[in-house]
This record gives sequence, C-alpha cells and structure tokens, in this order.
Amino acid sequence: MQDKAPRTERGRRTLRRLLDAAAAEFGERGFHDASINGITQRAGAALGSFYTYFDSKEEVFRALVSHMGQLTRQFISERIGSAPDRLTAERMGIEAFIEFVREHKDLYRIVMEAQFVAEDAYRAYYQVFEEAYRRNLKAAESRGEIRGGPAEERAWALIGMNVFLGLRYGVWEEDKSPAEVAAAVADMLNFGLSPKPAEA
Repeated sequence: MQDKAPRTERGRRTLRRLLDAAAAEFGERGFHDASINGITQRAGAALGSFYTYFDSKEEVFRALVSHMGQLTRQFISERIGSAPDRLTAERMGIEAFIEFVREHKDLYRIVMEAQFVAEDAYRAYYQVFEEAYRRNLKAAESRGEIRGGPAEERAWALIGMNVFLGLRYGVWEEDKSPAEVAAAVADMLNFGLSPKPAEA
C-alpha cells in the first residue's frame, strides 16, 4: 500500500473514510462475510476509489489492523502526556485504553480475527506496542521511577493485562468507570501482590 499512499488532502480524507468503513464492515460481519462493496457503500465511495488504495479485501484488512494500532497509540499518548512519572502514566494509560475501546468496540473483533486472517499483521500490531513499552520502561528505570527488571517480559505482561481489561470493561460490560478500573490495577502495579508489612 506504500506506493498507493494518497498525495492530496482529498485523497487522505477518502482513505480515512474507507478505513472507517472497513472497521465497521469487518467489525460487524467478520472478515469472511465482509465485502469490498459493503466497505465502499458504507464509505459513500466509488468502487474505483477502493482500488486506488487497495488491491484486495485482505490488503485493506491488513491496513486496518495497522491503522487501529496507530489510532490506539495516538489516543493513549495524548492522554498520558501530562503524567509526571511512569506509574502515573500506566494508570492514566489503562483508563484511556478502556475509554478508547468503548468508543471502538470493533477493534477487538478485527485484531482478534487478524491472528487467523493475517498473522503477520496481528504480530506486528502487538510488537509495535511492545517496542514502545520497552523503551518507556527502560527510560523510567533510568530515571529511578520504577524498580529495575526485564523490560521485555514486563512489556508483554502489561500488554496482556490491558488487552483483557479492555475486553472485560470495554467490550463485554461497562459496569465500572475506566477510572475505577485503572485505580484498582494501578494499586497492583504500584505495590504488587505481596502482603503489606505489618504496621509496627
């Protein structure tokens, strides 16, 4: 798709409409039942516009997985920009992620289905998150904000935690506020699961 990247603002708007429409189409119908015609109808675009940017349904699906990752990271990055330290950023990030998922429930169906439709795109989606997480954890460690430890394993653990928090509190039910969930998880991140020492 790189050689088909839009060169004008009008083209960029058309591409965004197609990706938004693809998110709705794949999210509602799944990859196998979704259609290119369904995407273009949702986007209010001509069939030729689709083929200006994509060669197939699989190609737009792969592009959508990458696009959803970019949207997620951008949303969270904007929300945690004011965090004074890494632990606060984690709490704010969990809250932001749950809020994002509630607004983009199709994200889960699309990303989960990607492991069967386009495994390389599925892996890449999470590897980009892991690389950013690892960098942030190492930087926080160097600033003395968190205890030293293996950044890679910690990054994957945090990703896994967020994935299922988003599923439970963003997709399945919305019975708790994102702030409430984030506060509960932040307590575990800050203090671990070890019992608190007895007060003297």
